[in-house]
Amino acid sequence: MSTSERNFARRIDLTSLQLFVAVCELGSIGRAAEREFIAASAISKRLSDLEATLGTTLLYRHARGVDLSPAGESLLHHARSVLYSLEKMQGELSEYAEGVRGHVRVHANISAIVQFLPEDLGAFTREHDAIKIDLEEHLSNEVVRAVQEGAADLGICHIPDGTNELQTLPYRHDRLVLIAPAGHPLTATQGPIDFAASLDFDHVGLHTNSSIYVAMHQAALEAGRSVKLRIHVTGLDAMCRMIDNGLGVGVMPQRAFELLQAGIGSRLRSVTLNDAWSRREIRLAARDFSTLPVAARTLVNHLHTPAAAAEPLAA
Repeated sequence: MSTSERNFARRIDLTSLQLFVAVCELGSIGRAAEREFIAASAISKRLSDLEATLGTTLLYRHARGVDLSPAGESLLHHARSVLYSLEKMQGELSEYAEGVRGHVRVHANISAIVQFLPEDLGAFTREHDAIKIDLEEHLSNEVVRAVQEGAADLGICHIPDGTNELQTLPYRHDRLVLIAPAGHPLTATQGPIDFAASLDFDHVGLHTNSSIYVAMHQAALEAGRSVKLRIHVTGLDAMCRMIDNGLGVGVMPQRAFELLQAGIGSRLRSVTLNDAWSRREIRLAARDFSTLPVAARTLVNHLHTPAAAAEPLAA
C-alpha cells in the first residue's frame, strides 16, 4: 500500500461511513438521526467532513431529504462492502473468542468414509465438540457436483481429471487391491498381478458410476476386454460377503479390506495390482477454501495434515 493510500485510509472514519449509509437508506438526515440516536446536526457535520476529505459532493440536499450524487452512489456501494466485511470479521473473531462453533456439511466417497474419516472426525469432534458435522456418503462425481452447487461445504473424494472449478488439497492416499477367496487361482501368485489377469473371472463390483468401477472398466477397454460383472453391491462389506460366498472377485481399497477382514476371518486374500490407477489420492475439495466459515476451515486444517499430504502413493 502506497503512502497516499495509507493516508486516505486514515482519513476515512468508519462511523461517518455508517451514518452515510443510514442517510442513503432512509433518504433523510433527520430520519437517520432518529434511527442512530444522534443529533441531525452531528450527522450533517460528519457528512460535510466526509465530502471535504473525498473532495467531492456526495449528497444533494433539498427540503424533502437528500439524493445521491454519482460519487455518492459509488461510495455507498463501497461503504456497504467495507461494513459487511467488518461485520463478518467481528463474527468470525467472536467465534474464536467463544470457542469455535458451527455446522459443516461434508460429502465424501465410500473409500474415505470406510478407511479414514471415522478416526479423523472422531479426533476432531473431541477437540471441537461445539462444531456439528453432517456427513453424507456419495459417489465421487456426486461429491464434486454437491460442492460445485453449494450443497456441501467440503468434499472428500477422488477428484476426476479436468475438475478445474474447485480448489483441492491433499488428504490421504490409498491403494486398490484385488480380493479373492483363499485358494483362488489369482491368490497363488507370489507377487503383484496386472488387473487384466482378473478379467477371465466373474467380478463383484460397486455402482457403475463409482470411481473404482470406472477405473476397472477403462483398464478392461485398454486391454481389449470387458469386466464380467456378476453382481452390483452398494458397500465394501457387501462386496466381501459376496466374494466370500463364491460369487466372484472384486477390487477395493487395501486399508478398507484390512479393516473389514476381522469380520470374515482369513477366508479372503488381497492381491496387489501392478496397474498405475490402483494407486490413488483422496483430496479435500471446496469452491474456495478462503471463504469457508470458520468451522469448516478449522475442519480443513485438521484433515489437511502434513503427514497425510506426504504419505507416499506406493504400497
